[in-house]
Amino acid sequence: MQVMRGWATRYAPWVGLVSILGTAQDALAGDYEGSPQVAEFVGEMTRDYGFAGEQLMGVFREAERKQSILDAISKPAERVKQWSEYRPMFITDARIARGVDFWRQHEAVLARAEQEYGVPAQVIVSIIGVETFFGRNTGNFRVIDALSTLGFDYPPRAEFFRKELREFLLLAREEQVDPLTLKGSYAGAMGLPQFMPSSFRAYAVDFDGDGHINIWTDPDDAIGSVASYFKRHGWVAGEPVVSRADVRGDQVDEGLTTGIEPTKTVGELRALGWSSHDALRDDMPVTAFRLEGDNGPEYWMGLTNFYAITRYNRSVMYAMAVHQLSEQLVQARGVK
Repeated sequence: MQVMRGWATRYAPWVGLVSILGTAQDALAGDYEGSPQVAEFVGEMTRDYGFAGEQLMGVFREAERKQSILDAISKPAERVKQWSEYRPMFITDARIARGVDFWRQHEAVLARAEQEYGVPAQVIVSIIGVETFFGRNTGNFRVIDALSTLGFDYPPRAEFFRKELREFLLLAREEQVDPLTLKGSYAGAMGLPQFMPSSFRAYAVDFDGDGHINIWTDPDDAIGSVASYFKRHGWVAGEPVVSRADVRGDQVDEGLTTGIEPTKTVGELRALGWSSHDALRDDMPVTAFRLEGDNGPEYWMGLTNFYAITRYNRSVMYAMAVHQLSEQLVQARGVK
């Protein structure tokens, strides 16, 4: 990320930023020039976090309101209702082949991450593959535009995105990078692992030890950051992710979990007609779910590590896609 480091070298963090972004733009009112919401936000950042108000306003003079972002977040999601439709979106020959190449290219770093955090290399690779196709699709919106647009012009989730905007400005100051250069998704998710700014500040790590955390173009930091995220969200080294179940009787559906959090134990599910293919303790809490696969209904018990994956994205199908892609990566790597 040489451009970012160059900015940090030329201008100490935020010192003099107003002269670069502000003075030349004073006569050109930006999308957020004069906005009471922005003025209030800048006031909070100066009062609570020590930012210089005029310097911060220099950033917002450059921020742009993007209608395409509002359109994207307001558009009803195209919900894929069946697992048989969702799985082929992520588990493809192309993604598996690229994943094997990525694994081989970064084998030493992945092995170190697995050793330090206990998260298998294939799971780390799978997350990056599902999120961005190994860096191919990381987003082309400036993060400042995405978070400003959603924080000030999208009332349904304005509070959330203003919090992320705050975190973004803090991370830019901490990492000594130009906040106008960083890009991500329309929602402000960043880099190879698509971290939101709050996740970046909480879990991202400088895994290559160069003094900067760069999840945009540095695979080492992205790998370490994904492993860090899972470790902090309860990943247990050496434990399985899911267990296939057989079911019988008329109480089976009573065992299905509503939402993501595990609410029933293996023993409680057994009493409702569930039986695991694996030896699981009766007191083990699990997320019980059914997927509609190519060959009919599939019943599964999601274990502790499955729940950890859902902390990345609160979707049972997402977690299963990550898990099954990781299995396919192991198989493909073993036969090549």
